[in-house]
Amino acid sequence: MPVRRMTFIAMVAAVYTVLTLAVAPLSYGMIQFRISEMMTVLPFLTPLAVPGLFLGALTANLFSPVGFYDILFGSLASLIAAWLTSRMPVRWLAPLPPVLVNAVIIGLLLGTVSGLRVAIPAAMLYVGAGQLVVCYGLGLPFLWVAERFRHRFP
Repeated sequence: MPVRRMTFIAMVAAVYTVLTLAVAPLSYGMIQFRISEMMTVLPFLTPLAVPGLFLGALTANLFSPVGFYDILFGSLASLIAAWLTSRMPVRWLAPLPPVLVNAVIIGLLLGTVSGLRVAIPAAMLYVGAGQLVVCYGLGLPFLWVAERFRHRFP
């Protein structure tokens, strides 16, 4: 793989991790407001964002209070959502896979192994609501800006 592509993947991972940790109290828990999730629209523009988002989520989840389960299932959720985003046919659908996938997988995770006393449907609703705000409220504007620089992506 060319260095330029590896660098792009590493940069996506690093920015995702830094943004997650910068607002760490909001990035973990029942109502997650991960500003870094706005980047989940990038696979709509380039498939190189898929491994970058996966590695970024994996690294950020190393600091999760849920521990091993979030490292495994949270990172897997990011990988699935990123891959599905890369398959979206139109821009306004690009934020939808991260909202739905994270609502289901992270909601199940929080409702079962997190130690929080919450019903699984409520956990899914809380996670989905946070994802909806970030992915559509921040992700779509981010996508519109990123599209202007698409020609610079490897």
